[in-house]
Amino acid sequence: MDCRVRLAQIDTHLGDISANLAVHLEHIDEALKDGIQLLVFPELSLTGYFLKDQTYEVALSADAEALTVLAERSKEISIVAGYVERKTDGRVYNAIALFEDGRIKHIHRKVHLVSYGMFEESRDLAAGEDFHTAFSKYGRIGFLTCEDAWHVDGAYLYFLDGVDAIVICSAGPGRGVTGTEGELSSNRTWRTLQDALALFFRSWILYCNRVGWEDGVVFGGHSRVVDPHGAPVDEQLGLDPATLDVSLSRAELDRARIQTPLRRDERPWIFAKALNDRLDTWVGQEEEE
Repeated sequence: MDCRVRLAQIDTHLGDISANLAVHLEHIDEALKDGIQLLVFPELSLTGYFLKDQTYEVALSADAEALTVLAERSKEISIVAGYVERKTDGRVYNAIALFEDGRIKHIHRKVHLVSYGMFEESRDLAAGEDFHTAFSKYGRIGFLTCEDAWHVDGAYLYFLDGVDAIVICSAGPGRGVTGTEGELSSNRTWRTLQDALALFFRSWILYCNRVGWEDGVVFGGHSRVVDPHGAPVDEQLGLDPATLDVSLSRAELDRARIQTPLRRDERPWIFAKALNDRLDTWVGQEEEE
């Protein structure tokens, strides 16, 4: 996992794939000049977030021009971007794609859709059903899309797979103010969560959140990197478009795992048995209700 990574904390044009693709290409050009090897964009970076009735209109099939263009550019640099994916069966997903070596190497479909408060993702989107590790040429990566990080199952499965890094692509709104410095309480909560994931799962944590406004909602930014010891490496404060560069080190990953060998001592079969036992009880309770 020795590579130079850039998190691109961008704003997006709601529903305008051409304009958003142009922004991606500008960042790709700049990243190449700076020797970046892996460029990460936020959740739904090609489409915008509060799409509502536009969701199906902007959904991209596998041969869509925007995806083809990014795949071609990935011959020069590995790229992570978010979009609405259209499947041949008519379902659409909140998707993250890893573009590498001229093709889409991996797709993560958001598993935990948000349908509470201001969110209504399940109205238009189908939920993903798995957490498969991506095998990049720079290492093993586990992808989480925003709300996925708030449910332990995805990160835990990636931990069992021994991923080198967990990449969280987000369109997280900025909410609340706390402390004397006026920090957004939503950013403080995200920071606590990222530190905990790194600490428990001994992996690099890369959090790329978008900025800008949509439908009266501001997105919180605060993209961030945490090392495998659970210690913050760097962060991008503020609500403006910005980039954050960091070098990931395999040696640092090894040191953290030798110091605290949590994966070595994990007993997942105990959890699997307990979960299986409880599933029968939960299914029975639902049938009674």
